[in-house]
Amino acid sequence: MSSHLPELLASRMRRVVADGCLWPGLRHVWQRASRWPNRVLHAPRHLRALVRADEIWLSVLAAFVGGASGLCVVAMNRSSLLLHRLLFALDNNGRLSGLEWVDPVRAVAVPAVGGVVFGLVTLALSRFVAARPVDPIEANALYGGRMAMRESAILSGQTVLSNGVGASVGLEAGYTQISSSIGSWVGQLFRTRKEDLRVLVGCGAAGAIGAAFDAPLAGAFYAFELVIGTYALVTLAPVAMASISAIGVVHLLNSASEPLVVDTPFVIPLRAYPALSALAVLCALVGIAIMYMVTVSEGAFRRSRLPVWLRPGVGGLIVGSMALITPSVLSAGHSAMRVGFDGALPTSTAAEFLVLKAIASCASIGAGFRGGLFFASLYLGSLTGAVFGGVLAMAGSSTLSVATCAVVGMGALAVAVIGGPMTMVFLTLETTGNLPLTSAVLVAAVISSLTVRRTFGYSFATWRFHLRGEAIRSAVDISWIRTLNVGRMMREPGVVLSPETTVLRARAKYPLGAVARLILADEGGRYRGLVNISDLHAAATAADAVLGDIAHHPATVLTQQMNVRDAISAFENEECDALVVVDSIQSGRVVGLLTEQHALRRYAQELDRTRRSLAGETR
Repeated sequence: MSSHLPELLASRMRRVVADGCLWPGLRHVWQRASRWPNRVLHAPRHLRALVRADEIWLSVLAAFVGGASGLCVVAMNRSSLLLHRLLFALDNNGRLSGLEWVDPVRAVAVPAVGGVVFGLVTLALSRFVAARPVDPIEANALYGGRMAMRESAILSGQTVLSNGVGASVGLEAGYTQISSSIGSWVGQLFRTRKEDLRVLVGCGAAGAIGAAFDAPLAGAFYAFELVIGTYALVTLAPVAMASISAIGVVHLLNSASEPLVVDTPFVIPLRAYPALSALAVLCALVGIAIMYMVTVSEGAFRRSRLPVWLRPGVGGLIVGSMALITPSVLSAGHSAMRVGFDGALPTSTAAEFLVLKAIASCASIGAGFRGGLFFASLYLGSLTGAVFGGVLAMAGSSTLSVATCAVVGMGALAVAVIGGPMTMVFLTLETTGNLPLTSAVLVAAVISSLTVRRTFGYSFATWRFHLRGEAIRSAVDISWIRTLNVGRMMREPGVVLSPETTVLRARAKYPLGAVARLILADEGGRYRGLVNISDLHAAATAADAVLGDIAHHPATVLTQQMNVRDAISAFENEECDALVVVDSIQSGRVVGLLTEQHALRRYAQELDRTRRSLAGETR
């Protein structure tokens, strides 16, 4: 029997292939094997009770999430540097962008071929995993902090591959994605409240950014400003614990980022602030231009009709071609920014690097590479500041040094693209240790933020949501707006009459005070108008007049799927205090009635609940 086993197996495989069952079989196996990361188990009941009853245990969970975030940052960073060393034949620690020269063949071939490989891998994954990964901001704003671990892990792996082959994207988006999903998974494991689950998602992001920059305050405020959406005393302890724990893990593994040494003055005179304000406005405009360029790049690749899997290869070819001019366009730009701070770049060189890096980043994201603009915005901001400082020096001004302008520009442009003014302020303080310089960055960050809000209105993340049709301006929970729809708020329609009913008959049957309004519908139940009881008795009509003659709003209705904001807008546009609810616009069958007063009251209740949740009053 055993001698015939290989022949039986071979025969079986030939039959499977001949029947066309191999690919569906592999797909089925993958689907079953890949479900486990998204399965949420539950911790023992007594442990869940501890977490729900005492916020100290929530901080313990947050510390665990932070430690896991630190591990993820170390693993992703080392993987990316390993790819740099192998693919670009580097003899250093893998830092790529700060080199003066890279082998020209590898500089072009690695991003181009790597882009094709990335495209093929992404195409293959799309056949198995159709779900789109949910961003931490989107998760907290719309889904109550729920994220899928599998999709987040895939996105983080794609980010490492994109950065590893030299695409001009940063790893920070991957850091926060996987770390936030760990926080979400842990929260679901312990069945925490919705508010606590959102905080744990923010804890993951805080740990990721804190570990990436060795900056606990920057990590914490990144979570407060961008992922949680607000600051409250009750969220301080868990977020701080997560950020500190992540940094502790990174230091234990000897993977902390090197301190940024910048030769800047410890006194900035008041007369320098007008120039710094102008630099902040300039950085805001540059940031807006970069966000627009990303959108234009994506549109150009879509219109090119290139296969989706080939687009990253073309984008990699563009980046690789520019790497022949300067390797600073490759990868995120950590080393390039440090080189720029160590030795002042000539103004013309800084301007050239600024243009090339902006094009490379936009081409990389537009072509489909995974990654973000966090560190790219820091590097681009430092180049913008260096150009601005160089122009001031050529004009004969000695008030501000080029290095000072570079640091201020770094913070101002990052605020324009990423958002989070206090995040960038604390990042500057923790990386430079210069308090007067941090004050200058604070002024520039505020001006940059205001400029972007008044002229553009979005950060890079929220701009991407806007392009997808999502009305997300921050991570503040707005999921209740979707769930609080007309179908939940409507009441029974009340009295429904035919539009052919005479006015005199209706007056006799429904005197003043009997009902508030009459709904008109034809024999098929289709809505035909609304009559207020006061209008019914006040109208001077002929004896044969019918209700259809005095009906209001015959063409304006609500549907059960409309949310509360849309309903309130309909009341304002029609200047009425009640509207009929129909099952659909096509059928027009009356199913209920909603008054403006009730909708406004429910809206106010939900707003108050959200306010108390943000302030930590509901815990």
